[in-house]
Amino acid sequence: MSACCGPSSLDEQSVDSGNLPVAVIGAGPVGLAAAAHLAERGVDFVVLESGPKVGSSVAKWGHVRVFSPWRFNIDGAARRLLEADGWTAPDNEWLPTGAEIVDGYLAPLGKLFGDRVQVGATVTAISRLGFDKVRTNGRELAPFVLRLSDGRELQARAVIDASGTYTSPNVLGASGLRAFGEETVTDLIDHALPDVLGVDRDHYEGRHTLVVGAGHSAATTLLALAQLDDTPVTWAIRAVDATRAYGGGEADALPARGALGTRLHALVTSGRVQLVTGFFTHRVTAHTKGVQVVSRDPLGVEQSIVAERIVSATGYRPDHSIAEELRLDLDPILGSTRALAPLIDPNAHSCGTVPGHGVEELTHPEPGYYAVGVKSYGRAPTFLMATGYEQVRSVVAAIAGDWDAARSVELDLPETGVCSANLAEAQEQRVGLATGVSGGLLGTPLVLATTPADGGGCCG
Repeated sequence: MSACCGPSSLDEQSVDSGNLPVAVIGAGPVGLAAAAHLAERGVDFVVLESGPKVGSSVAKWGHVRVFSPWRFNIDGAARRLLEADGWTAPDNEWLPTGAEIVDGYLAPLGKLFGDRVQVGATVTAISRLGFDKVRTNGRELAPFVLRLSDGRELQARAVIDASGTYTSPNVLGASGLRAFGEETVTDLIDHALPDVLGVDRDHYEGRHTLVVGAGHSAATTLLALAQLDDTPVTWAIRAVDATRAYGGGEADALPARGALGTRLHALVTSGRVQLVTGFFTHRVTAHTKGVQVVSRDPLGVEQSIVAERIVSATGYRPDHSIAEELRLDLDPILGSTRALAPLIDPNAHSCGTVPGHGVEELTHPEPGYYAVGVKSYGRAPTFLMATGYEQVRSVVAAIAGDWDAARSVELDLPETGVCSANLAEAQEQRVGLATGVSGGLLGTPLVLATTPADGGGCCG
């Protein structure tokens, strides 16, 4: 009579997954960079993108211009593959919009990979073939199995999860919890970076809008709203003042980002944007004039704002639910790997002070599964595209068995001088203020606040 928990045939025999492809989740900049490195090394792969095209999340903020020039936004392996196919690289010093990144870089890169990039392919769960999280013997030899929303299952030798965090924004509530009543007014709440001056203009023009958050995404939206006539704008932050949100001004290593803070400061000083500090969103209720947002600070003191629309620019958080059956070792604070957490902690680091890191810092107890890109950072807002490119270069080298290359991690991010002031000013005259969501560099460490800081971060 066999024991109820005795070994199965899968435990007793090796399951060869070496001939299976590597599954890359997400066809954004980092996911396609991983594909480029896999292609260069001759490792078979499949890219699974939930959106209708490559770069779907980037396309959603296509109207936004990033802080960093093209030379920091193109992966090395991707550049080599594209140039071999006759692609002409854009101006290295140009500050691209999200749409330019998709059309000029991601779309042609995805096209190179043909049907190995599958769009409309949403991964709902990842596990090991024949193994739940509890079972151990022979586990590392079993292939990964990825379940898709259309009912398919795919097997893979390794998984590179570059699915990002764009679809899992933080809540409006100040304590990390949904504000009371938040779910009842979702039709009046937009998340970071709506196209205020474009397709979303009718939602905002002439309507009092409340922007919650102190990161660059909030600043970008505030500057756009200020250009609309007869549109009152209120900005609410948890901090006691907006010094941190204004940034380094003229001293900023990226002039485009420095200009953002300087102009926002001017709008607040002039009264065009009404700043409300010490605002801890606690309750949201429908109101005859739109929505009432009530703050309750840690001492119990309340204040309220009535607005017609809300932009919740409170940052993002990773969704690890698809990996519930995998063995992950997550930092209890950030949701990154434990090894990576101290290197990216926003209480101690800005984008420019995060050191290069690779497979060793990204490894989980589940061999062969790697969360990379912005998802690897958990709740830390210090991510850069260039950092993600170095992550996947190292991870792919490890998957290919080249451990010397995998452990040799280098990240060239000059602390200053990454963008010329004259370039930023000249470009702005042609196409408008560079506002940015990814790829910025801070020239100085993050200034610690005495009160909790709003999500958003230096690079988003």
